[in-house]
Amino acid sequence: MLTDITLGQYFPGNSVLHSLDPRMKIIGTLIFIVSVFFAASPLSYVLVAAFIILSYGLSKLPLSCMYKSLRPLWAIILFTMAVHVFTTPGEPLWQYGFIKITGAGIYQGVFMTLRLAYLIVFSALLTYTTSPIALTDGIERLLNPFKRFGVPAHELAMMMTIAMRFIPTLLEETDRIIKAQTARGANFVSGNLWQRGKNMVPLLVPLFISAFRRADELATAMEARCYRGGEGRTRLHKLKYTWRDGAALVCVLLMTTVLAVMRWAL
Repeated sequence: MLTDITLGQYFPGNSVLHSLDPRMKIIGTLIFIVSVFFAASPLSYVLVAAFIILSYGLSKLPLSCMYKSLRPLWAIILFTMAVHVFTTPGEPLWQYGFIKITGAGIYQGVFMTLRLAYLIVFSALLTYTTSPIALTDGIERLLNPFKRFGVPAHELAMMMTIAMRFIPTLLEETDRIIKAQTARGANFVSGNLWQRGKNMVPLLVPLFISAFRRADELATAMEARCYRGGEGRTRLHKLKYTWRDGAALVCVLLMTTVLAVMRWAL
């Protein structure tokens, strides 16, 4: 069900990762994304997997959240696997006409798919353990140095956070509309590709109307609360780094260094 998708959701908690500064979590996630591309051997991929599992253990989140973060993007993951399996040159293990599967293609496909899965799962941990308000503050503080170049830091941070915040809401709304239209006789699963596309109209029209209505209500609510952008705004909770943030950053940098050494020095 669409309601089982956890993309963009926040799970309140009091774990170590929940208590970290959002700026450090954003920087750490970006460093991790870079470090994953250093992995080039089975041992390095195992090391990355262990690091991700350890991070989820520190967050006190169930490991099922890892599967739920991958579920919405299964088609992209399978497509990535298929592209490498069928296009990588090498000694063919199976061939039918111009279509062939090589050992190098399977090897490359598995590792590239794992790399994509690692990026999705670890990036989802950022929203799982960071509230939308804290995430907005963290993004804005990181973008503040670019204000001198005319970058609207607060507005960009607000837009990105609102977009992520409303992903679960739109998924719930989509699931509700599907059930309602199915009860009225709509069929979303049978027929050819053209018929399925036509059957999506009863779903997309009310979904877009609902999204525009929510956007209008949000704008009205922000205006009613005298929201005028980031100028002069104060915050109830000030962001500050602690020793935990430094220790977490050192762990991410240490893993990145180990992966780099395993790739180029060993």
